[in-house]
Amino acid sequence: MIDISESVMQFLLAFIVVAPLVGAAAALLPAPPGLRGSSPDQAVLRHGVTVTGAILLAAIVLALGFDHDQPSRMQATTDINWIAALDVRIHLGIDGISLPLLVLTALLTFLCALYSYFNMPAGPSPKAFVALLLVLESGTLATFAVLDLLLFFLAFEMVLIPMYFLIARWGGEARQPAAWKFILYTLLGSVVMLLGLLLIGLKAGTFDMVALATDNGRGLTTSVQVVAVLAIGLGLAVKTPMWPLHTWLPDAHTAAPTVGSVLLAGVLLKMGTYGFVRIVLPIAPDGMRTFAPYLAAFAAVGIVYGSLACLALARSGAGGDLKRLIAYSSVGHMGFVLLGIATMTPTGVNGALFANIAHGLITGLLFFLVGAVKDRYGTADLDTLAGATGAALYGRAPRLGGLLAFAAVASLGLPGLAGFWGEMLALFGAFDPADGLSRPAFLTFMSIGAFGTLLTAAYLLVVVRRVCMGGRLPEAVDEQRPEPVTDVRAYEFAAWSPLVALTVVAGLWPAILLGLTDPAVQKLLSGGKS
Repeated sequence: MIDISESVMQFLLAFIVVAPLVGAAAALLPAPPGLRGSSPDQAVLRHGVTVTGAILLAAIVLALGFDHDQPSRMQATTDINWIAALDVRIHLGIDGISLPLLVLTALLTFLCALYSYFNMPAGPSPKAFVALLLVLESGTLATFAVLDLLLFFLAFEMVLIPMYFLIARWGGEARQPAAWKFILYTLLGSVVMLLGLLLIGLKAGTFDMVALATDNGRGLTTSVQVVAVLAIGLGLAVKTPMWPLHTWLPDAHTAAPTVGSVLLAGVLLKMGTYGFVRIVLPIAPDGMRTFAPYLAAFAAVGIVYGSLACLALARSGAGGDLKRLIAYSSVGHMGFVLLGIATMTPTGVNGALFANIAHGLITGLLFFLVGAVKDRYGTADLDTLAGATGAALYGRAPRLGGLLAFAAVASLGLPGLAGFWGEMLALFGAFDPADGLSRPAFLTFMSIGAFGTLLTAAYLLVVVRRVCMGGRLPEAVDEQRPEPVTDVRAYEFAAWSPLVALTVVAGLWPAILLGLTDPAVQKLLSGGKS
């Protein structure tokens, strides 16, 4: 790690949040003559790669300058008075909980910009595409960096419009209904969430998340906490998405372009679970304790429901879409995150935060791979890909097939890869939940979640067998070798290899994440005491 002054850290964090907005505005302007190159479209796509690359570099420097000996302390803080009448402040800062999510967001957005430079989705002008991508990045990064409830809400909402247009203008079939469903669900959830945030801020006399977390609910009555958790929790649950508020997700993923699906699964879903950890757990613990068993129950049902939906889509003759299947798998994986949060224990919450990062890496990779398969075969229909003349990736594109198999076994939680630790810690947390929660109930939820891991392994292995091995060729042409297709291209390798490497590193060395999150979680759950 490197020694960086606090003022430079403050600048880096502010740069990470603001620079994408400046880059988005610049993307809409004509390129200077010397930078246009042979194609204005390529120039603006190159601009997107440059801006997101600069933000990723700043995020890495910020992570290197972060004081890893004190991950529970808010660092790189900026605190400026904004709306004095409401005590709303421009308050930024990072700790061991938000830093990994900040770096993950910067990484995935850069990889999406790089992928789009070589494989721009069909649709209108790249100018608007790059500008929307950068606005989306700014809103997501701000969500993880702000420490004021109203700023959190503004950042939380900021991502909705860019994602709506990315789906509606650059998506595939049925993109308009999917985009409308996405925006309506999330906006309705956000309206309810705003009421809960206002209730907390007005009753406590401040919107400062650090002060509220330190107070640990002592300035709020139990009834206020219960109402606030119900309102805020509903808004966050829609974004997570929690069963049964998940129905917008499969449609949005199926219709979205590849990079839209990567960012939706890899980053946007994390905003909901981050809100539970950053706001609900420390600020309204009594209200959270009231709803924790219900949250755990919905999470457990979501784990099994998501896996059963995937099994139904994966079976032969079901006409399942591979992108839709991966979307339903997210419902199950995020169920483990919610189960870990519901235990209200350091073990469970650390597992939830680890599973968040693992899901972003693995599911981001899966959507990249499914997009590549769809580009090559013109479809994501599983029956077509598994037919006698289908994908058969091991024979036709062995590297692509190998990567898909790797992502699948990582997603099912194979020990030694990132997907294992988060789910295991969430189940351990459910084995011994926080005081005041029913242990028999959580043991039941733990058992349901463990059963869900078996179902997850089942559907992912079915997918690998059908897509990578393919169907049997008719007897008359049994000796014919399937025609090869383009294997992994150089730009695809560049976009995917960081996700593969980090999945392995996080699986073999979980302390790289848990060493950051655990002290911060301990402080959060103990009312601001380190």
